[in-house]
Amino acid sequence: MSLNATIAAVTQRIIDRSRPTREVYLARMTKAAEDGPVRAHLTCGNQAHAYAAMGEDKAALAGGRAPNLGIITAYNDMLSAHKPYERFPDLIRAAAREAGGTAQVAGGVPAMCDGVTQGQPGMELSLFSRDTIALAASVGLSHNCFDSALYLGVCDKIVPGLVMAAATFGHIPSVFVPAGPMASGLPNDEKAKVRQQFATGEVGRDKLMEAEMASYHGIGTCTFYGTANTNQMLMEIMGLHLPGASFVNPETDLRDALTKAAAKRAMEITALGNDFRPAGHILDEKAFVNGLVGLMATGGSTNLVLHLPAMARAAGIILDLQDFSDISEVTPLMAKVYPNGLADVNHFHAAGGLGYMIGELLGAGLLHEDVKTIAGDGLGLYTKEPKLLNDEVVFVDGTKESLNDKILRPVADAFQKTGGLKELKGNIGRGVMKVSAVAPERRIVEAKARVFHDQRDVKPAFQAGEFTEDTVVVVRFQGPRANGMPELHSLTPTLAVLQDRGLKVALVTDGRMSGASGKVPACIHVSPEALTGGAIAKIRDGDMVRVDAVAGTLEVLEEGFDAREPATADLSANAFGIGRELFDIFRQNAGNATEGAASIL
Repeated sequence: MSLNATIAAVTQRIIDRSRPTREVYLARMTKAAEDGPVRAHLTCGNQAHAYAAMGEDKAALAGGRAPNLGIITAYNDMLSAHKPYERFPDLIRAAAREAGGTAQVAGGVPAMCDGVTQGQPGMELSLFSRDTIALAASVGLSHNCFDSALYLGVCDKIVPGLVMAAATFGHIPSVFVPAGPMASGLPNDEKAKVRQQFATGEVGRDKLMEAEMASYHGIGTCTFYGTANTNQMLMEIMGLHLPGASFVNPETDLRDALTKAAAKRAMEITALGNDFRPAGHILDEKAFVNGLVGLMATGGSTNLVLHLPAMARAAGIILDLQDFSDISEVTPLMAKVYPNGLADVNHFHAAGGLGYMIGELLGAGLLHEDVKTIAGDGLGLYTKEPKLLNDEVVFVDGTKESLNDKILRPVADAFQKTGGLKELKGNIGRGVMKVSAVAPERRIVEAKARVFHDQRDVKPAFQAGEFTEDTVVVVRFQGPRANGMPELHSLTPTLAVLQDRGLKVALVTDGRMSGASGKVPACIHVSPEALTGGAIAKIRDGDMVRVDAVAGTLEVLEEGFDAREPATADLSANAFGIGRELFDIFRQNAGNATEGAASIL
């Protein structure tokens, strides 16, 4: 089928908008690749330092005729999603040796967990950890000893930061290597119910702890469809994973075999062979459009509305919120995975997963098929799924039918005709809402505002019984320059209780929500932010506010609103403690949320 007219138009718009920056970027990448493998140009002293610890691989490295893979790892054993990476370097080195090459851990990057820092001061470093990860990965690769790079990362800011680095080093190939989701535990809806019961005092902390531990119980990525698993979907649909690799569980034979296969493929696509696939050419405008389509079709995390523009800018490509909105209007929601359904990603994968979804979207003309990927030319390769045959990965045709239509549906019978995200704009600014988890009857809220400057003040107001009517809760001075734009997911149980009591309630904020944004309508990432004089700083308690995710509007319905002076806030407490002192330069230089809120691009 021919390409959908809207997808084609948005793609051309991005190409035209990006032409000046993209041309400069590609020229830089071409120049960087001109000299070919770089190790031969290092001095003997340089090389001796680089190979001193490499044991049996020293001779191959010094010879400089075989590919050398640089591994960038986000391994730590505190976080379940990254614990599996402890074993990966050994698997990769062994696979490289078998194929006649070498591999080295070029460097490590930090990996923080928003699940640990939710509602805590450490969350104020979370967004900027993405930029730190990009910088740290670049330090590792700056040794300039690598013909290809493998990136080991999963979670919220880690993958976007690694993609920013991969684009910056776009003159060499990049292969992203997932770790996989943990096995299914306590169902997510049961966990959410206990959280709400705790918020209302129906159960104690012991029951809450029991539920949380039963949900997050082993190694691997959290199983709900939040930012981490949205990242994995993106890496696959954008052609940076091997086909079908995203949602294979850790410490299984297939997972290990896919890791080895990724290493071998990273060697095959270096400039030393005849299938050179540098990352800068894979990360093109069509790849990012495919990523946007995947985000909408799966009801993915709102965090990617921040991250995709930053990732794209690193490759010289300029995305705008309008691109997200227009693609959402023509992309059907094909998946129901928690929080916009009861299933988890293991169930989604078993129902046919990304291979089935990509096949459906290609058949409907909603994806670009003519793209370069690490696996080869054409996105059709990603309709296949990996199987183990004699301890080797082979790729076979995936299912052409959903194996569970309560979780995954075809384009022709989707859960809804439009995608999971919606841009809202008006006299308050521009923001975005994840509508896939919000019931249709709750997508329009017109009510009086209740304004807060600190998310921690909302719960005491709730406990004091101050919310007795329909309310638009405004939590401002939460933008990137104010305090690093923390997630406000800890507000969800409280606001959900109000909604369950029959009130119409919405959240409006210049902060973020978790990728697990739930059933409460939340217009987030409002830009310009309050600290820079954005109109969200002009809202007063009692103002009538309309949040309309159907029409896409975000308005204060009061005469003279535009002429008001913006409020100010004492943000001195945001400047110190838990490392915040060191991130002042990031806060001062952060861009607008609509542009990715990066401080290094």
